[in-house]
Parts: sequence; C-alpha cells; structure tokens
Amino acid sequence: MEHKKETRQFKTEVQRLLKLIINSLYSHPEIFLRELISNASDAIDKIRFKSQTEPGILGNDTEFKIKIIPDRKNRTIIVEDNGIGMTYDEVVENIGTIAQSGTKAFIDAVEEAKKKGGLLPELIGQFGVGFYSSFIVAEKVTLITRAAGSETGVKWESSGDGSYTVEETAKESRGTQVILKLKERGEDEPDYTDEWTIRGIVKRHSDFVSYPIVMDVERTEPIPEHEIIKDKDGKPIGSTTRTVTREETLNSMKAIWTKSKSEVTEEEYNEFYKHISHDWDDPLAHLHIRFEGTTEYNALLYIPSRLPFDFTLRERRHGIHLYSRRVFIMDDYRELMPEYFGFIYGVVDAPDLNLNISREILQQDALVRNIRKNLLKRLFDLLENMDAEKYERFFAEFGAILKIGVPTDYDNRERIAKLLRYRTTKSEGKLVSLKDYVDRMKPDQEEIYYITGENPFTLMNSPHLERLKERDLEVVLMTDPIDEWVVQHLRQFENKKFTSAEKGDLGLDKPDERKTDQFGEFFSFLKEELKDKVKDVKPSTHLKDSLSCLTGEAYDMSAYLEKIMRATGQKTEPVKRVLELNVDHPAIANIKFVFEKNRTDPLLKDYTQLLYDMAVVAEGGKVEDPSRFSRTIGRIMAEAITAEELMSGEAIEV
Repeated sequence: MEHKKETRQFKTEVQRLLKLIINSLYSHPEIFLRELISNASDAIDKIRFKSQTEPGILGNDTEFKIKIIPDRKNRTIIVEDNGIGMTYDEVVENIGTIAQSGTKAFIDAVEEAKKKGGLLPELIGQFGVGFYSSFIVAEKVTLITRAAGSETGVKWESSGDGSYTVEETAKESRGTQVILKLKERGEDEPDYTDEWTIRGIVKRHSDFVSYPIVMDVERTEPIPEHEIIKDKDGKPIGSTTRTVTREETLNSMKAIWTKSKSEVTEEEYNEFYKHISHDWDDPLAHLHIRFEGTTEYNALLYIPSRLPFDFTLRERRHGIHLYSRRVFIMDDYRELMPEYFGFIYGVVDAPDLNLNISREILQQDALVRNIRKNLLKRLFDLLENMDAEKYERFFAEFGAILKIGVPTDYDNRERIAKLLRYRTTKSEGKLVSLKDYVDRMKPDQEEIYYITGENPFTLMNSPHLERLKERDLEVVLMTDPIDEWVVQHLRQFENKKFTSAEKGDLGLDKPDERKTDQFGEFFSFLKEELKDKVKDVKPSTHLKDSLSCLTGEAYDMSAYLEKIMRATGQKTEPVKRVLELNVDHPAIANIKFVFEKNRTDPLLKDYTQLLYDMAVVAEGGKVEDPSRFSRTIGRIMAEAITAEELMSGEAIEV
C-alpha cells in the first residue's frame, strides 16, 4: 500500500520547550498516565457528542473504554481508547502544535488564552502539552490513530531527539493508541509496567473518570471440579489451579459530586470521604453543592469528625481535590480554601477553570475567587445551622484552627466571631457563644470582659476578677494562644468592646483619694525597690480579697502573650507591668506601719519582693528566686505563730 510519510525536524527552540515540559512543568513523573487517560477520555467525549447528530458513526463499537496494556518484558506501556481518533491532518495540527509553532508562538497562545479567560485552545485536551508529558518516562513515543469514518490510520513517532515522523498506516478500528517505550528504570523509581503501580496511579489521579479504565490481569483460580482429571482412587492428577487472564476495571467511575443529592446515599457519601481522606471514621458533616448560572461547578465538601493527625505537619497537603470535567487536576489547591478551613476534605469540579499548561497551578482569576467565596458562604451556613451537640463536637476539634480566620480574613471576621465558643465565669465549664454572653450582659454593661491564660481553673480564680465577680459581671476565659490575636483584631462584638480584666483601669470603683494620699510615700518606696520589674505601684481597682496583682496598660502585651512569644523563640523585651495592691487588706496596712516606723528595716525588702512574687504566683507565673520566696514565707509563718503563742503563754523558742 502506497502511503505518504514525512520526517520533520524539531527546531532548537522546541527542544528547549520540550525540556521545560519534561523537567519543569510536572512535579510527579507518574502524571504522564493521568494525561494520556485524560486525552483518551476527551476523545470518547467527542465521539459521544458527535453520535448525537450522527448515530451511525459508532458502528458496532458502542462500549466505550480506555485500556492500559503493560509489557514488563519489552518495557512498554500502551494506553488506547475507542474515541473519535484523528486524521492525518489533525495529527499534524494537534500533535504538531508545539512541534511546528515553536516556543514564541506557543507562549503567544498561552497569553491569548489567559486574556480570553479560558482553557488553552485544544492544547491540553487534544494531545498538546499533556501528550508530551510522555517523554518524562519514555525514550520513544509512538501514536497510532484512526479517525471515526476514516479508512486509514496515522502513525506518529518520535524519540524527542530532534525529529519525528508522520505516516499513514493500517488500523482496524477507530480510536487512538499511545505506545511508550519506557526509559531504563532507576533503582528507586517505580515500575510503570507493574500492575499495582498502575492501579495506584489510576486510583489517585483518574478514579472518577466516567469511562472504565481497564487492564488485562493474570489470576490463579481453582479448576472447576468437573474439569479436574482424577485417578481411579478419585485423587486429582496434576494441578487443581490454573492461570487465567481477565479484563478488570481499575477505576470506580463514581463521580458522585455530579449527581443530585437524592441519588446519593449516606453510605456512599461516607465511603467517598474515606477514599479521599484515608480516614477510618465517618465525617462529621458534608456539603453537596451545585452552582448554576454564568459559571457552573459542583462541590462536595466534608468536615472530618476529628483533626487529621498530620494537620500540624508542614508537608501536609490540603484536602481539596480539584477536577475539571471529572478529570483530576490536583489534590493540594490551597487557593480554594483558607488556612482556617484547612481541615476540610472534598472535591471541586469546575469545567471552566483557567489552567496553566501543567494543570498543576491555577491562575488567580475571577472564577477562582468566585468559587472560593461561594464555598466559604455555604460552609458558614452549614456551621451556623448545625445542631448544638454536633457543633460542640466540631468546635472541640477545630475551634482553635477556626480562630485563625479572625486575624487573617477580614471579610469573614464577623461570621467567624459568631462561631466562636468560650468558657466563662458563669458557664459552669460549658462553652458558650459571644452572642450568649452579650444577651445576658447587665443592662448598663458596655464591655465584654475577658482574660487570657493557659489554665481555665487558674483564670477562674485569678485575683484580677475579684471586683468583677463582686459586681456579678461575667468574664470570658480565653485559653488558646491564638485568642490573644483574636481579641486584638476583633476588638468588639455587636458593638460591645472587648476589655481585658488584667489590663488598665476597669472603671468599676475609684480608689478612696484620702487612702491613696496616705499610701503615697509607701508606694513610692515600693516602686523604687522594684524599679527593674514594675513601671508603677498603685491602689488596685481589681482586687477585693487578694493582696496584690500585676496589671498592664490597656495596650501593653499581656503576660500570656509575652510567654507565648518567648516559647516560640521570638525575642521580646520584657514588659514592665503595674503592681496593684489592695489598700483595704490588713497586711498592706501592717507593712506600711513597718515602713513608717523604720524605713531602713531589712524586713521591708523581703516584704516588697514577696508582694511582687505573690502577684506573679497568683496569675500562674514562676518567681525568679523560688528558694528565697520559700524561705521568706517560712520565716513569716514562724514569726506569726511565735507571736500568737507568746500572747497565749505557750511560746516555742526559735
């Protein structure tokens, strides 16, 4: 049979382009199989569409499938389909798009596609860049294709070393066959002819392609009883098993996100979640969405029942799988889900996504922003309407992560604030919303009082809260490190300002001016003694029963935040705080009496340091010199007991 055959040379610039594709555009070599399967799926889509107007074009070949044929001995792998196929001219045009146009023209095509806001014209779906990813693993690529309705086939072949050939050839049926002669395999490289390697790649990247992806596999099975040859005693002669070759489907084809909610059972939702998350437990909740209008896309999102064990690991990949027309693109697309929802698993399938040539990085365009905005809105709706018991389980697992959104997402800050839950001095250990707090505020109360720290028990009994408790004012107990940044950025909720219970003047009571004047010199002495530790000493507006506490100015860094900063290795200058003393406490009056009697009494230094150390201990801090603190307390106890016993006539000599 006479047929035309051409040998064409790659241009130098095309060699550079191929090198770019092979070495730069794809992060994992295995995606060559994804690209070939994707191309095959597109080809079947085209013939199916065409058959709607030309029913006879299918002939007797109506069972669509994509077949993978590995050959370990000859180190080849074939991907074939019974899609629309290509004519000679279409092969030259489509397969040669890069080969003929050169780097500049190709880049021009990319830029033009970006301006139009669509996919690169036929470069991805119809044997463009995706097809050339074959050279990542193959030393030679051969393509044999026959267009629907055509009598002859076409063969394209290249080793990527400077030339390629195109010629007419015989092919029995329509469709395309891509044959890869694999490179020699490195010691640590996967074997792409291995059954389980192929199964794994298909499962990861192409599981929900809507056509069966099949492969012939060998299996050992028992020979049926009636076929077994037996001796006169009824014992089998020879083997009772045999090796058979069967065609098996490798993908599930269950693109459940494209179905309506009524078509999917709860069990199917849960099974799909476990497939994409590798979690053994059922999800806490799911969200199945179909957006229609000028842009259309489907989404199926899941909230896990527990925080993923690897959530805090830097190398952890996000849980959103991105598809375009049911073809997998990536499983780590961070732009669709903010960090504070980084625990969400799911699928987004958007046919009109603007892809770059590698499919692995999407452009930050209007469609992406629109998808993100809508997904967040629906997630907030889901959480806001979740029943109380389920939401309590959610917040126990993910509350600290959700709070990250307050300082990082200004647009959704108010919706996030509504979802926050805290223990308070009146919640009896239960978590309550900020709205609950505001709803039960005193009629004349204008501020949301809060305190931050590590231990809720320590906070509950903090001396800073004594005056607030006396007034029956509720205080929010914030025990997550992120809460320090939450209140800094939230500032208010429903027009009620956040006010720290440990910083500034609470404005509840004004100290008796006469008493303040009486303690003036004494406080000046204490301030001088503690000048390296405190910025001031003054009468307390916080204390009722306790002796002393440390407070900050309204905009000072809190003690807890300072501790967090140091724990994370950040250098911070120690913040001098205010030592507040309870001027109504008899111990303060007694120390003042010692001061007025003899200002050089060495006991005053001990008492001064003790007042400071007691304030540190009261807020859960550590004193600088525990031994001195212990000795001072011991001596004061001994002196107090001795004095009491002397008065009773039963003194013990010390």
